[in-house]
Amino acid sequence: MDKVCVVGLGYVGLPTASLLASKGFKVHGVDVNWQVVQTINRGEIHIHEPDLDVLVKSAVNSGNLTASLEPAPADVFILAVPTPFTDGHVPNISYVEAATRAIASYLEPGNLVILESTSPVGTTEKISVWLQELRPDLDPNSIYIAHCPERVLPGQILKEIITNDRIVGGINPASTAKAEAFYQQFVTGEIVPTQARTAELSKLAENAFRDVNIAFANELSLICERLNIDVWELRELANRHPRVNILKPGPGVGGHCIAVDPWFIVDSAPEQAQLIRTARQVNDSKPHAVVSQVKAAAADVNQAVIACLGLAYKADIDDLRESPSVAIVRELARESVGHILVVEPHISALPASLDSLGSVQLVALDVALDKADILLLLVDHQAFKQVDRQKLQGKTVIDTRGIWR
Repeated sequence: MDKVCVVGLGYVGLPTASLLASKGFKVHGVDVNWQVVQTINRGEIHIHEPDLDVLVKSAVNSGNLTASLEPAPADVFILAVPTPFTDGHVPNISYVEAATRAIASYLEPGNLVILESTSPVGTTEKISVWLQELRPDLDPNSIYIAHCPERVLPGQILKEIITNDRIVGGINPASTAKAEAFYQQFVTGEIVPTQARTAELSKLAENAFRDVNIAFANELSLICERLNIDVWELRELANRHPRVNILKPGPGVGGHCIAVDPWFIVDSAPEQAQLIRTARQVNDSKPHAVVSQVKAAAADVNQAVIACLGLAYKADIDDLRESPSVAIVRELARESVGHILVVEPHISALPASLDSLGSVQLVALDVALDKADILLLLVDHQAFKQVDRQKLQGKTVIDTRGIWR
């Protein structure tokens, strides 16, 4: 069975590493955060994902999973590091480059390097170029390099790593075949071969498609507000058409994929990606529209208490990355719209960006329902769906998810 080195032990890397270890692979995990390394080596987890705690504990206890700050020799190297963007929405692939440099000295002929991080088109080819510069002693044809983008849904990661179809694109046919054979050892979904650049754009296109459709729903909600129409009723009626499926609007778009990946396409083809750019702008503007709604409601209340329900970027997870809810709370606090109470059942402390403001308080749901003048529903967590509607009486309710209709 192959030895695998997984670089980056976050929301994708750790589930991947622990799953491979459970399948009998010898897995060496790498992370730059010493606390993360220590936590995993104790058989514990630093992120929330159903059943991940049990899997990591089992993998560590079996001896098949270890974690370290440094890579180790392996047959397969998987890079699962962040790919954010900088100011101006320019892709930042410095983490990919750093991971490539970290593994370079450990590479041997016959090794397979897989980039799972969602990346701008051409990134996998850059890994090849970097490795040739770092290891001129190696025949470039002796190292196999491929891109296999992750396509998992938080909350179902452990299942979808196995069952989802996987797109595998190598820098050459031999790399594609090598990566295809690796994933066939543990993936039950179909392994679909292509070239690296197509694999990269495929993942970006998937998320851009969703972003564009969400933007339509969000723009429609703004139109409905302007025309004094219930967007939820309108959506139900329009979706009765057999070929119409309008998505649900919300307070914006968050997460590490949909809110980020379309900008990679815009950066690569700025003149052609007009619709994709506009969709991003629509979704990025939605939090400001929600803030305006709250300000209008608070103008009629003396020293308003505003309860913001939910900080995660989607329901029933603890992931706050690129969350529009966090942006909304931050803007409300900075503009001193009122006293801000936050309810997020999946975290135990406010993120630093909100805690540093001093005017935002994390409270239990029952406290927020009791004290708030304005209830701002931002995330459709299950706990919020179960709220007794009688407790909403006498309060101004702004429901951006349509769960309290």
